[in-house]
Amino acid sequence: MPEAFHEEEILGKAYDSRLMRRLLHYLRPYRGVVALAFIAIFFYGILQAVPPYLLKLEVDRYLDPAGRRQMPHFLLRLLSPNPFTGILEIALLLLLPCVLLAFALEFGQSFAMQLVGQKVMYDLRNQIFAHLQRLQISYYDRNPVGRMVTRVTTDVDVLNDMFSSGVVAIFGDFFTLLSILVVMLKVNWKLALLTFSVLPFIVLTTMAFRKAVRESYRRIRIAIARINAYLQEHITGMATLQLFNREERSYEEFEEINRAHMKAYKDSILAYGLFYPTVEFLGILAVAIIIYRGGVMSLRGAVTLGTAMAFIQYSQRFFRPIQDLSDKYNILQAAMASSERIFKLLDTPVTITDPEKPRELPEVQGRVEFRHVNFAYQDHHLVTENVSLVIEPGETVAVVGHTGAGKTTLTNLLLRFYDVTDGRILLEGIDIRQLRLRDLRSNFGMVLQDPFLFSGTIASNIRMGTPWITDEQVRRAAQQVNILDFIESLPEGFDEPVKERGVTLSTGQKQLLSFARALAHDPRILILDEATSSVDPETEALIREALRSLLRDRTSLVIAHRLSTIQNANKIVVMHKGRVREVGTHRELIEKRGIYYKLYQLQYKDQELPAVRSET
Repeated sequence: MPEAFHEEEILGKAYDSRLMRRLLHYLRPYRGVVALAFIAIFFYGILQAVPPYLLKLEVDRYLDPAGRRQMPHFLLRLLSPNPFTGILEIALLLLLPCVLLAFALEFGQSFAMQLVGQKVMYDLRNQIFAHLQRLQISYYDRNPVGRMVTRVTTDVDVLNDMFSSGVVAIFGDFFTLLSILVVMLKVNWKLALLTFSVLPFIVLTTMAFRKAVRESYRRIRIAIARINAYLQEHITGMATLQLFNREERSYEEFEEINRAHMKAYKDSILAYGLFYPTVEFLGILAVAIIIYRGGVMSLRGAVTLGTAMAFIQYSQRFFRPIQDLSDKYNILQAAMASSERIFKLLDTPVTITDPEKPRELPEVQGRVEFRHVNFAYQDHHLVTENVSLVIEPGETVAVVGHTGAGKTTLTNLLLRFYDVTDGRILLEGIDIRQLRLRDLRSNFGMVLQDPFLFSGTIASNIRMGTPWITDEQVRRAAQQVNILDFIESLPEGFDEPVKERGVTLSTGQKQLLSFARALAHDPRILILDEATSSVDPETEALIREALRSLLRDRTSLVIAHRLSTIQNANKIVVMHKGRVREVGTHRELIEKRGIYYKLYQLQYKDQELPAVRSET
């Protein structure tokens, strides 16, 4: 089984007390409502035993002389001696209030627990999302997005089923069974034992049903995980799929996965289709036994006719909760599996946090120092090794090197998306691990190679919810990066809707918006990570023109492949295999004829190199 689906196979126990205690903790804020639901379901269960007993009273009092002779004296006085009046009294004064009260109790507990289930879902989803926002970026490197989305959606929905239809409903079925059992034993224990004679067969049937459903449910979960993963991957890569004419092959693969899901569901349907008629048949068998033995006993005077008729109804009501309990078993089992996965996520430790006693950050001038920094994404495989680098306030420092040299890792470490393995990173002379994350990151603006835009408007994507950024500042930032004219040409200007990931905008337009976003926040330190590598030469020229004035009063760290964009940097750092190999200006590094010179030659091998020729 592929690793991506492995976690979905874990179903857990049908009942796990440790997990249940944690789940019930979410009911504590609503314990008053839950208590009322329990009270309602308790009395509802008791009321289920009343209608058959009223039938017994009616038959014994008015239809069976032998039964009337065996009735308690207080019941004879309670009911009218006139059959028509007495039957009307039983129907209107006893049965109807009982039915109405049962309706009110069932509605009350169902509404209350549905409401509690929704509130618990709300609380749990908020908790999961808040935890996801605190988790370190390394967690997202190891876990696919689809799995986390499943935790917040599908798994929480399963828990809602347990809270709204499982926990209290199980007790409701239990109270119903208990009240019917007590009344049956009280009225006539012999007929009660005859009714219970089919219980061993029901137990065996239920065990076989649970085993079959558990297996089919496991296969359904795996199949759903495969469908989700396949859809996510192939919809995301639809352009590539169509380019290589792979539609038919992909359809065949999806059809195979979808068929496995259908077969698993068909097995589940078969199990349910066999289970309910079997239990129904056994219930009818119990009724047949009651009709035969109760009739014989009634003819012999051992029981009244009303008692025999009441037991027929009791047997039917007795087996219905047993069927319901089997459904609740599946809900409980699914809830245990979902809760195990949810709590595994919630228990994932947040390793990058604020220090217990954070230091106050003085006014940031923009001095950054990497001091003997080592870092490994995985144990014993260093991505950066003994990196030492100083960026003075107001400097523009460029970092260049081959792919995998560790350039982007430096920015991730600087922003504490990851923590260094060894060494220190200092901001204004303070180790960044001694600062609050909010204080540290609020001083940085960052523009990535692949800009990310959120659903909303142009203005909301520039402002990013920061309350102190005014409309005028948003407009000024757009003007500084030369995108104001484009925005004002849109039908709704800054209020123009932006769809998911900015699909209606070009790569260059998205990149310019990400520049405006960074600049609107007026950061002291600006990080550009391959920020111009995805744009056309015309857009790159616009960005470079804007950056000349924008970078003048800021400390800037620029990561670039295009060496033409960083020739005016105050300092160029050349990295190779995780180490700093060369440091200097463009002219100094060209004169060295080292790694930078080779990179420069590779990029301009088909063009003249006037700077190089002047030195040769």
